[in-house]
Amino acid sequence: MEYSPIYQNLHVVSTSPVKNKLFVFCIMLSLWVYMIYCCVGYCSTMPRMMVSSANSKHSQHVDVDNRTEHRLQNEVNIESETQEDLFDPLFGISSRDLLNNDNDLENRGGEDWDEIKSEQRTLDDNVGSSPFNESAQGESKKLPQAIIIGVKKGGTRALLEFLRVHPDIRAVGAEPHFFDRNYDKGLEWYRDLMPETLEGQITMEKTPSYYITKDVPARIHTMSSDTRLLVVVRDPVTRAISDYTQTRSKKTDIPSFESLAFKNRTMGLIDTTWSAVQIGMYAKHLERWLQYFPKDQLLFVSGERLISDPAGEMARVQDFLGLRRAVTHKHFHFNLAKGFPCLKRPEGNSKPHCLGKTKGRTHPNIDPEVVQRLREFYQPFNRKFYQMTGHDFGWD
Repeated sequence: MEYSPIYQNLHVVSTSPVKNKLFVFCIMLSLWVYMIYCCVGYCSTMPRMMVSSANSKHSQHVDVDNRTEHRLQNEVNIESETQEDLFDPLFGISSRDLLNNDNDLENRGGEDWDEIKSEQRTLDDNVGSSPFNESAQGESKKLPQAIIIGVKKGGTRALLEFLRVHPDIRAVGAEPHFFDRNYDKGLEWYRDLMPETLEGQITMEKTPSYYITKDVPARIHTMSSDTRLLVVVRDPVTRAISDYTQTRSKKTDIPSFESLAFKNRTMGLIDTTWSAVQIGMYAKHLERWLQYFPKDQLLFVSGERLISDPAGEMARVQDFLGLRRAVTHKHFHFNLAKGFPCLKRPEGNSKPHCLGKTKGRTHPNIDPEVVQRLREFYQPFNRKFYQMTGHDFGWD
């Protein structure tokens, strides 16, 4: 191939400057890349150290929050919980309980959920302990050493909230229903529901339906024969009316109390298959418990005295549990509007903590003849109960 002289001359002339420029450009590019690399490396190093430090602190905070949240969830997030009203029956076993089918919280709206969360916040305020300190001292979850086993509408919610003020008691706020509804889930599932406790603290729960459920005494005895059991009882007639009042607040179209209480009103035959009536036959249910537990392991708390003399009744409860009398008259303030005592801090002027707005409902007016017939019906059961417990509650 022949080359043109003109082209050859141009090629020779232009080759050298182009190479020089390219070489200079490469050097400058390399310097710029190196400088950018140094800057990026330095800048990225500092934030990374700061973020790492911040994340470390945040992680510690989140761990504490998670522990607190986990404790709250154990007390609140239970799939089948029955929230009872203060001093107001239970569910029946093999009974006509057509009016009490709405025991799950998911069917009852958010009001009770908010109430339980509020009660948990009050408990945390009363305990006043730091999650850091609790963890450092070695918290652990234990099966309950004491259980409030009944009765519904007797005052179990009030008793539980009064007890949760005590620094040596940690209790589940919601009702686990382990021994009557969730027994097949096992003791480890049950233990996981319990709050974390320190050495020397008592773990507690309450589920009022335990008292009337046939299999529960044997199941609790299998877990621990030393379990202490608390039964809050109340005039069975008033308790039955209170039971009906709660049901009617959710189902306004239910039949009248009078029509539900009798099989045949003309003949005066009480319908004992209705749970509101059946629960108040306390002696019948107590017989089953005494087959498994000695009487001195059961304490029968007066629902009436929880209203009229909460400090005095709480002194009995604390003695029964082997606790110092930390909950005293200084913790109570009687609410005239609601008609029952509220909790308060012994020190300071903070507002007393009363149970939720669903508590202390006004009872409907019941025909006096119906009330009298119920009193006559319960009289033999009451007398037998007095003999079995060694205490006259004065309901007659």
